[in-house]
Amino acid sequence: MKMNNEILNGVKLMETEKTDEIRVKGYNICKEYLNGAWGLIRPDEFIIKKLSGGLSNFLYYCALPESQKPIGNEPSKVLMRIYGQDHSDMQMKFITECVIFTLLSENNRGPRLHGVFPGGRLEEYIPARPLTTDELADDNLSLVIADSIAEIHAMEVPISKEPRWLWGSIESWLRKLENNRELLKVRKILGTDLKEELRWLRNYLSKIHSPVVFCHNDLQEGNILKRTDVNENTQETKNLMIIDFEYCAYNYRGFDLANHFCESMYDYTNEEGPYFWSKPENYPSIEKQEKFVRRYLSKLNKTDVIIDDEVDVVINEIRAYTLASHMYWAIWSVVNSVMTTIEFDYWNYGKARFNSYLNHKMAILQDEEEEEARLIAAETVLQRTDGKDEIQMSRTRASSLIETN
Repeated sequence: MKMNNEILNGVKLMETEKTDEIRVKGYNICKEYLNGAWGLIRPDEFIIKKLSGGLSNFLYYCALPESQKPIGNEPSKVLMRIYGQDHSDMQMKFITECVIFTLLSENNRGPRLHGVFPGGRLEEYIPARPLTTDELADDNLSLVIADSIAEIHAMEVPISKEPRWLWGSIESWLRKLENNRELLKVRKILGTDLKEELRWLRNYLSKIHSPVVFCHNDLQEGNILKRTDVNENTQETKNLMIIDFEYCAYNYRGFDLANHFCESMYDYTNEEGPYFWSKPENYPSIEKQEKFVRRYLSKLNKTDVIIDDEVDVVINEIRAYTLASHMYWAIWSVVNSVMTTIEFDYWNYGKARFNSYLNHKMAILQDEEEEEARLIAAETVLQRTDGKDEIQMSRTRASSLIETN
């Protein structure tokens, strides 16, 4: 589909939606929740355009015609978000997301909330563009992102502090996939039963200590906006805005950081099927990871003195939770491949994430085997050295006795 080049709230404008249904729905929602000038225009004057960029929701740009100016404090343009999945069985999740959205807005960490309606919400329009996948590797931008993540992790949010989100979500999805033929395809990819693999992963991660903090849980480039309405002298931290807290929850920080690094491997700007590119070579080098983590810890702990051991601890968390990131989004994709109408090749994306999971698991197990072999070799050398020392000491004692006698 040919798309307009204008950028709104981090997504490209697509051709105007032609269906009367969405126009009427958008018109009525804006009229009811925004009031003011929105109640003075006719449906045929109402501007609505579908946006690309959302993998979980449908996004629409809604605006007053140029001939109609606001008559009060109402906005002249908004972003209308329609949830792509049924929220009827997730009312608490929906309420939590709206509360967090409002808190972030009040703290200037996100767009304003203009209205909440059944199945979606109205958000502030912010002149901005999303970062590109390549920009995630930019040294300067990467450090600013590290600052932003540290600020999010330091937040105190009035929701459950128990880290149930990761495994709770996965278990919920598995119930939806029970007896589904897609699970047979997953078994072929993994070479084992999915539940069995999840038991291994859960046991492995239980041995990794990672602090529980408030996490975004979806820090991909499309959710990091660079504002276009600020001058060049504005601080970089104010130029960037992290949006879409749909998946936010208290979670292990290793997951949030690992997930951000994993997103460097996937580019969602492909306009043809499968609508993404997999680029594993773009995963941050260990040097880039260390710079990022050092900056993150500096911001989080409010100090410039960060020792290497602190950095190593976080790097190890990231390494372990990279497995969780790949597994989480792989299962999410399998579920969406059978439950959503959004134009995206969820099955092939899920397959790509399963393969990345297997490759990373293989690398971890291989490194652990090599480390174990190294320790055994070192212990053997030490034992031999100790044995030689004992023999030499015995000879020395014997010589001393002979000389004495």
